[in-house]
Amino acid sequence: MPLKITGAVSPELLDLPWSIPLETWPEDTLAALPRGISRHVVRFVRFSGRVLAVKETVGPMAQREFTMLKELGKMGAPCVVPFAVVDGRVDAVGEPLPAALVTEHLQFSLPYRALFSQALRDDTMDRLIDALAVLLVRLHLLGFYWGDVSLSNALFRRDAEAFSAYLVDAETGDIHAHLTEGQRRYDIDLARTNIIGEMFDLQAAEELDDSVDPLLLGDRIEERYKELWAMLTGKETFTDNVRYHLAERVKALNELGFDVAELDMTQTEDGRELSIRPKVVDAGHHSRRLLRLTGLDVQENQARRLLNDLDEFRVVTAREDDEVLAAHEWLDRNFEPTVRAVPRDFRRKLEPAQVYHEVLDHRWFLAKKKPNVTMPEAAASYVKNVLPARPDEEAVLGQEIGALPDAESEAPTETRAIRAWQSFPRTTKPAPKD
Repeated sequence: MPLKITGAVSPELLDLPWSIPLETWPEDTLAALPRGISRHVVRFVRFSGRVLAVKETVGPMAQREFTMLKELGKMGAPCVVPFAVVDGRVDAVGEPLPAALVTEHLQFSLPYRALFSQALRDDTMDRLIDALAVLLVRLHLLGFYWGDVSLSNALFRRDAEAFSAYLVDAETGDIHAHLTEGQRRYDIDLARTNIIGEMFDLQAAEELDDSVDPLLLGDRIEERYKELWAMLTGKETFTDNVRYHLAERVKALNELGFDVAELDMTQTEDGRELSIRPKVVDAGHHSRRLLRLTGLDVQENQARRLLNDLDEFRVVTAREDDEVLAAHEWLDRNFEPTVRAVPRDFRRKLEPAQVYHEVLDHRWFLAKKKPNVTMPEAAASYVKNVLPARPDEEAVLGQEIGALPDAESEAPTETRAIRAWQSFPRTTKPAPKD
């Protein structure tokens, strides 16, 4: 069987050393990025100015996962982007080699071991678990049964003061019109069991802080999932002031980052009660609004923070009546000058939206000592005193992440990310059945 590549239209893929096992690929083809634990051999490969993740597996599974990731991407799920499937590999003596699934590397992403093996604060670890819970809820709302929920099968990107989680392993998953209670329950149980096991593994290797309780972390994923699912799909009954309660429910869902497609409203026979059940269309309420106004494609919590700053800018500049014009002025006068203040050598550390978020935090910190700090002043201080100590998250991620800066630093800020620096917009297992 000759070498067969499906998916990517890129002849340069043929230049990679497919005739040797992936674990022995030469160092000059590999990218020095941290890898999570996997049942398969996985390597990161430098390819035409980008980084690809290559995973060895059997042909049918590679093709199935490739198709699954494509479908999830079309549905708007947070997941890695499939690039190609390479099959028909043989070595120098004609012996068959495993097929390979190739995906695009998620820039600025962090495997959980790069986070949990550091002395992280409890609240940082809680936010990581919360991100996985949000990912699981989003996938379940789309009808995706994961079948192997774990920290190892996700990547995490910083999102303002929180994290966003992305699916990276879909080989055990399946897509349905909707999930049964049993399918969702099984995924939750798997998540709790796997997370506890992963934490005990780190504990045995003496890579986990002594303050971390694996059982409590496992319980948290279950608790947070149930809370979020109830908020997004639960039914409420009201006896009075229905319009107010309806508006508050929609507002609460928007604050969680979800848009509401429609509402099911059922009135009782005596006309005194009204039951409301929302139909959530998708996550990304704030990021879609920011994209519409500015063209910035960012994480949800980053978008929320940037929109707050934009709304404040509209008030200060008396542009409250023209949201679009104010957004363009905010880009030119606030956002772009701030992120361009970062020297080129530091631009691999964080993405632009995360930098802007941290500068806002830094300005607040400085304002406690000196009132009326401007964004240029805050940006200059941040670049000088905070950013140099940040790890280079685009390249090598195995450094301390999420810890407080040195005592001499001026601002204790968190981290996360947006899109390429050069592209600023301009104003001119099968599931159980019930």
